[in-house]
Amino acid sequence: MLQLKNISVRFGGLTALDNVTFAVGTHDVVGLVGPNGAGKTTLFNAISGLVSPSSGEITFDGVDVIRSPLYQRARMGIGRTFQVPQPMHELSVMQNLIVAQRFGTGKVDQNKIDEILEFTSLTAKSERNAATELALTELKALEVAKALATNPKLLLLDEVFAGLETTGKRHFMTMLKDLHRKFSVGIVIIEHDIETISNLCQRVAVLNFGELIAEGTPDEVFSNPAVIKSYTGGAHA
Repeated sequence: MLQLKNISVRFGGLTALDNVTFAVGTHDVVGLVGPNGAGKTTLFNAISGLVSPSSGEITFDGVDVIRSPLYQRARMGIGRTFQVPQPMHELSVMQNLIVAQRFGTGKVDQNKIDEILEFTSLTAKSERNAATELALTELKALEVAKALATNPKLLLLDEVFAGLETTGKRHFMTMLKDLHRKFSVGIVIIEHDIETISNLCQRVAVLNFGELIAEGTPDEVFSNPAVIKSYTGGAHA
C-alpha cells in the first residue's frame, strides 16, 4: 500500500530524515519508535504532505504522491492524527467530523459520522464545543474520529497514548485493536512505550538521527544492540 524509497528531508543544514526506505501493507500495524528528535513526526509529515522531501520516492497504492497536495493524499486514503490534539475551535465535535469528512472524501455521510461517534464513545459529546468542553482522553478520541472520518486506508497515529493515565491507555489500546478489525485500515503508530508497542504491533521500525536503524518483530527490534544503544544515549556511529 505505502512505499517509501530513499526519503530524505533536510531543513537547511539539518538532515531530519536520511535515505529512509519503508513499506506498510494493507493490514499491517506498525510501530514507529526512536528517541526524541529521531525524525518520526517528520516522516509522518512527509507521508501526509506537510513537508516536501529533499529526495526519494513515495507511492501509495502504486501512485506517485511525492508532489500531491494534502487533500489529494487524504482522498486517496492517508489519514493522520497529531500528537497535540487540534480540534477546530468554535465547532462542535460533530462539526469537526463533518469538516474532516468533507476534506477527506468530498462529501458528507451522516450515517458514517454517527458510526464513528459511537465507535469512539463521543456520541454523548457530539454537540459539545470540541476545543473547550472535552477531557484529554476525549480530545485524543476526537483526533482518531476526525482521521476515521476521512475514510482512510492508512492511519498515521502520532503518540495517541501520550499524557493518558493507565485506564485511558487501556481504553485506547482496545479501541485501536477494534479499529483495525472494524475499519480494515493499516496503522503506523508513533509511541515511546515499549510495552504498548509490543502488545499492539506486529512489526516495529526504529529511527535514530533520521536513519532507519532496525525493523522487525517487537522481540527482534527491542533486543537489537543498536536499538538499545540508541535508547540509552550511545553516541551516533
